[in-house]
Amino acid sequence: MRKLVALPVLSADALSSVAYGPEAMLTVLVLAGGAGLRYSVPIAVTIVFLMLAVGVSYRQTIRAYPHGGGSYIVATANLGRVPGLAAAAGLMTDYILTVAVSIASGMAAVTSALPSLEPDIVPIGVVVIAVLLAGNLRGVRQAGALFAAPTYAFVLAVLVLVVVGLSDAADRGFHPTATPPLTATEGVGLLLVLRAFASGSTAMTGIEAISNAVPAFQPTEWRNARTTLTWMVGLLVALFASTIALVHLDGIVPNSQETVLSQLAHRTFGSSFLYVFTQAATAAILLLAANTAYNDFPRVLYLLARDHQAPRIFLRLGDRLAFSNGIILLSAAAAAIYAAFGGRTGPLIPLYAVGVFLAFTLSQAGMVVHWWRLRDRHWRKSLAFNATGALLSAVVFVTAGITKFTEGAWFAVLTVGLFILVTTRIRHHYDTVRAAVALHPHAVEVPSRTITPPGPGAGMPRAARPPAAVEAGAEAESEETPEEIHPLSIVPVATLDQAGMRALAYAASLQQPVLAIHISSSADEAQRFREYWNLWGDHLPLKIVLSPYRAIVAPLIDYIESLHHQRPDLTLTVILPEIVVRHWRHRPLHNRLAARLRRALRPLPKVVVTTVPFHV
Repeated sequence: MRKLVALPVLSADALSSVAYGPEAMLTVLVLAGGAGLRYSVPIAVTIVFLMLAVGVSYRQTIRAYPHGGGSYIVATANLGRVPGLAAAAGLMTDYILTVAVSIASGMAAVTSALPSLEPDIVPIGVVVIAVLLAGNLRGVRQAGALFAAPTYAFVLAVLVLVVVGLSDAADRGFHPTATPPLTATEGVGLLLVLRAFASGSTAMTGIEAISNAVPAFQPTEWRNARTTLTWMVGLLVALFASTIALVHLDGIVPNSQETVLSQLAHRTFGSSFLYVFTQAATAAILLLAANTAYNDFPRVLYLLARDHQAPRIFLRLGDRLAFSNGIILLSAAAAAIYAAFGGRTGPLIPLYAVGVFLAFTLSQAGMVVHWWRLRDRHWRKSLAFNATGALLSAVVFVTAGITKFTEGAWFAVLTVGLFILVTTRIRHHYDTVRAAVALHPHAVEVPSRTITPPGPGAGMPRAARPPAAVEAGAEAESEETPEEIHPLSIVPVATLDQAGMRALAYAASLQQPVLAIHISSSADEAQRFREYWNLWGDHLPLKIVLSPYRAIVAPLIDYIESLHHQRPDLTLTVILPEIVVRHWRHRPLHNRLAARLRRALRPLPKVVVTTVPFHV
């Protein structure tokens, strides 16, 4: 992507947080009345410093990981598996809540302009999530001017709001407008200030997005990514600080009927077109911010599944080259949380802060370890930047966890703990299965002779002209005796393990032509598998099909269908190795390839799908 496109697309999550971050901070401070609101500017200055520190820290991450360095990758590589899982838990909590909070905040922007929709925010929000689900399952992606427009529109709207608002304030000598009478329900104390700081810090969500997407930039990728990150942090600081300044000057107080940003726009623009434009731009960027999670959440699940720490179904690409299962899980979780909290932004913020800053802390701590180990040029400066980011992020994480524990942060902390427990157990199960199916010396007896099935060509498909019976239209299942059936067994083999060997042995024992098929994601992987196959002895014909998008079922079905149309006289038997586990809870961890193939191949005559179980 060009920088002009990458900036709005990858910054939507971070910049849109200006719509709810300042309000979240003010909502806490207003509990102490006017005395509490006086702390808004000092707290905002502290948050701006935190934004700059974390932004500079992620510049170092981009330099160290030019191929993309998400929190999970950085934490796992430098701190170990469990910290990596904790970072992944924080990221996934962040992405789920990004959808819920963005939709909730977007609905608040809409209802501020159209109060009549207030009673229906939950069903409307769930419908919006369903639309995002459908669009992403169909392969919608963030790219081009269409997706850049909402971010630029929002930035333009806020900048115009700030310029006009500051101009009005200048006419009265920048004297702050008095706030309406407030009733304090809490006293001003350290706990209140820390809660407000933790809530306001949610304005930093999404600041790590550019470091995750470095390969998406035009060359030189890492340099363009760092430049884009600098612009994003600069815009975020400008929008956040100017919003707080206007709130202070105009005496705006949070209320449940209208958002702070809407109150500012109403006071500055009245009910003119500019007010409508501001609210529409706010709703649009929040919708785009929600959609960013649909790219990142399935990717984290894919990385976890690749490392055997999540079910393998999350490795699978759908027909539209999207991680469909991850998209569905994200939508279901976000919709459930959104509905459970009544579509309100305020109650969701305590959950949000914990996950975001847990991932920030572990990522930056991992970078400290990275620079300490590498010690290349300027490593001390880079280590200092990342150490500062890690320390400040840890302060916010601990603050949010403690001060908002009873407000919902306990749920986020519990979710992270359960996530680590479940993923660790999944990893243990996959390790047990891998040890059970692994080939050991003398575990599988290599045949002393090549297995040559009867019939010409050893079962390999021939490009020859089909038989006369087929030409005459006598295809389909008209065989009445065994002699009339011309079989070919097809054995898909993912890896040479005991389960695959058992399927191959079973197919060869039938004394009929056998063809092994391997789906490879790259030419290098195909070559490695061919070498393993030759080492085994090359006892059966092998066909390797390249699938660069890591899809397995679709290329396998395509090959079988083409083979069926090429040789309609053959009865094809697809023999699949199947892992059979003892406990029902482990069944979702293994692919149900046989069922999917049966559904896809059922319309074809003379195709049989069977499995050879391997019990673990």
